[in-house]
Amino acid sequence: MARRFFTLTAVVLVAATEPRAQGADRVLSELPGFDFSRLPAPARKELASVLTDEFDACGRPLTLLASVKKGDACKHTKRLVGFAAYQAGEGTPSIEIINALAKYNQTFTGKRAKFSVDERQCQGPKDAKVTLVEFSDFECPYCSAARPVIEDALRARPSARVCYATFPLASHPNATIAGQAALFARDGGKFAAMYNALFDNQTSLSEGFIKGLVKKLGLDGAAFDKAVGEKKYLDELNASKEAGKLAGVDSTPTVFVNGRKLTLPLSVETLLLGIDDESDWLTGNGTWNGN
Repeated sequence: MARRFFTLTAVVLVAATEPRAQGADRVLSELPGFDFSRLPAPARKELASVLTDEFDACGRPLTLLASVKKGDACKHTKRLVGFAAYQAGEGTPSIEIINALAKYNQTFTGKRAKFSVDERQCQGPKDAKVTLVEFSDFECPYCSAARPVIEDALRARPSARVCYATFPLASHPNATIAGQAALFARDGGKFAAMYNALFDNQTSLSEGFIKGLVKKLGLDGAAFDKAVGEKKYLDELNASKEAGKLAGVDSTPTVFVNGRKLTLPLSVETLLLGIDDESDWLTGNGTWNGN
């Protein structure tokens, strides 16, 4: 999966040979610490519209442009400017960027979901201040694509952790037995190994193949067959799926950051944005002021 990264101080995207958007250039050149010169002209125009229309979310009656121009904008505001530039560079219209940022900001003050996820299905420090919960389906190709994205984000932010919640979709014939295999492996101390094996072999999944993976990982095949026959893990799978639905999961993968649904498209950039903003939100006791 091809990925681009944005930073707080610069946005580097492939340049396009187009006429310069003079009005947008004038607006964007006023921002200290940012260089948007390599954005294509249409993207600069869309970005300028976002920065002059969207307001600062750190308690000041200023637009994003005015806030950053003053030179003392909070980290959250700077991150939003960087993300808006990234989205503009991807060809997203300004109105869509503005709506996405507004929806994202609202998740911080809205009701947060609380999940009961088994610690054995988590990676990262137990005392992490920021926890991602990913609802995933082992036959979902988008979930498979999300795996390296989440891994990259956690490598960049090792103080955060991720917990995996099963959400088998009815449209995927092997998702339920794959979920059972993951929980069976968890009870055998090998959740991570089974999680990776299922995604690594996603296109080969079948009941027989999954049972083969159980044995390959050194787990008791007969015990797994018995667990499946007795439907030992079905209640847990259904409970996980129901908890996801109640929290707003309508597709997989869906990620929550400390109970906030990540409403932005899943990428390394949006995960880092969510983790960093959440960290500052906690430091500020429910505000970004002073960060």
